[in-house]
Amino acid sequence: MRNAKFVVPAVLAIVVATFFLVQSATGDFEYYRYTSEVDRSQFTDGVRFRLAGTVVPGTITETVEASLFQVSDGLETVDVRLLNTPPPLFDAEVEVQLEGAFEGDTFVADDAVIRHEAEYEAPPAGTDVES
Repeated sequence: MRNAKFVVPAVLAIVVATFFLVQSATGDFEYYRYTSEVDRSQFTDGVRFRLAGTVVPGTITETVEASLFQVSDGLETVDVRLLNTPPPLFDAEVEVQLEGAFEGDTFVADDAVIRHEAEYEAPPAGTDVES
């Protein structure tokens, strides 16, 4: 019975590792794909996934129903229709992650987040900062 205190954590570790391996193998654990990584035979119309890329300058158009723009990773460019309000800081040359599905040649997204550097640089000492 002395080894029993090691059996429960070992079994738990195996269960957790198996879960992550299964999720990874089925593709349900992907965070996002860049535009050139999208295989349209795998992501047919209506199959939801996350798409990442940089907003192409000069392509942003606002309509009553959606924001229309293109994203690219430098290799492939994809037309996007964002149904919800774009997030703060959304602009040309900004990296975005979009969640949605293809409808024809257009990626229709209902959610978008801005990708940004996690590093914060404080203004120099004595600088007036607006609030």
